[in-house]
Amino acid sequence: MAGRRPLEPPGPDSAVYVISIAAELSGLHPQTLRTYERMGLITPGRTGGGGRRYTHRDVELLREISDLTAAGIGIEGVRRILDLEHRIAALVQRNDELQAELAATREALRQAAIARRGDTPPNKLPAVRQPEPGQSVVVWRRGR
Repeated sequence: MAGRRPLEPPGPDSAVYVISIAAELSGLHPQTLRTYERMGLITPGRTGGGGRRYTHRDVELLREISDLTAAGIGIEGVRRILDLEHRIAALVQRNDELQAELAATREALRQAAIARRGDTPPNKLPAVRQPEPGQSVVVWRRGR
């Protein structure tokens, strides 16, 4: 048919799996998924009628919980591990943002220094001037 686009696969955050499919994909029993939801380990989406819908990320999380419990870690330990993983991810994201901001600030300062001095690149040590030919540079260290 003209004008119709082909179907695209759902994204990792699209709530498309019913509980039976999510249970099968994660290797868990549907009742276990309900229990994990009651415990607050997972929060599936809901349909208008109240049916649970799981995302691909939810299924991956369920697999991780299953692996941790199979390794002998209790539910409270799993909860703590998941909390720490979320914190680490948030910190990594914030660190990346700050690194990008720092790089942009450094570049802006470099550009401003070039514009102020003309075409000569700025010295890496702003307090030290480039020596004239035949001159020496003396570096002073303050006493402790």
